[in-house]
Amino acid sequence: MAADLLGPAQIRDLAARLGVAPTKRFGQNFVHDPNTVRRIVAAAGLAAEDVALEVGPGLGSLTLGLLPATAHVHAVEIDSTLAAALPDTAARHAGPYATRLTVHHADALRITGAELTDPAPTALVANLPYNVAVPVVLHLLAVLPSLRHGLVMVQKEVADRLVAGPGSKVYGVPSVKLAWYAHARAAGKVPPNVFWPVPNVDSGLVAFTRREPPRTDVPRERVFAVVDAAFAQRRKTLRAALSGWAGGADRAAAALTAAGVDPGARGESLTVEQFAAVAASAQSGTS
Repeated sequence: MAADLLGPAQIRDLAARLGVAPTKRFGQNFVHDPNTVRRIVAAAGLAAEDVALEVGPGLGSLTLGLLPATAHVHAVEIDSTLAAALPDTAARHAGPYATRLTVHHADALRITGAELTDPAPTALVANLPYNVAVPVVLHLLAVLPSLRHGLVMVQKEVADRLVAGPGSKVYGVPSVKLAWYAHARAAGKVPPNVFWPVPNVDSGLVAFTRREPPRTDVPRERVFAVVDAAFAQRRKTLRAALSGWAGGADRAAAALTAAGVDPGARGESLTVEQFAAVAASAQSGTS
């Protein structure tokens, strides 16, 4: 048995009944195309025992697709009206699968692992609000070690950044920080006309699989500080860009050299492993 997925007319009727209009404040663009929902659920590679975490479920389009495909769904919704309405929508359209849903009226950027238990999420599957997509993904990977894989729909430009590799023009902070947690890949493009309201950009699907951190001998926060400094002035050499972080250009150059990195290189050429090596070399006092 599959859930009764929501089409354009049902989405608008539900919104009207709730007195809801999509807001830019919460970055809301509701999916109203059942085929897109099916495509996302299929691309997420979910197993029957997976516990899905959905951020920004909105009116419930994707939620209804996830409920039959997983053991449980945690839906985190910041809008109080939408959060309150979601269980009823699930009961109306998902039949017996509605009992698999737990709704959390919360800000995904502030939620903790302690709030998402019984059972703990194993897969992040979400149509993420454009304005907070990257920080949400990184925060959830940081606080939820149980997350093993995921598929997120984000603005195409953001998707390109998340999956970019060293040397790419769009490789930057999001690329490196996601690579710390997971292997990521592009999983397709989504046209604007499957949303209400219709955004003026394409969306992209990003799939990821959790991996072990590149190094365990240096704190993530220290590595991320190096990444932030390197890309804050991405046109500068690393010797110059990291001078503030290291306490001087000479100290930055020493840390880079000890890590096997050319001080004349730029941040866009380094892998996450190399950033971690720079952080570790400075930490060990070789700088």
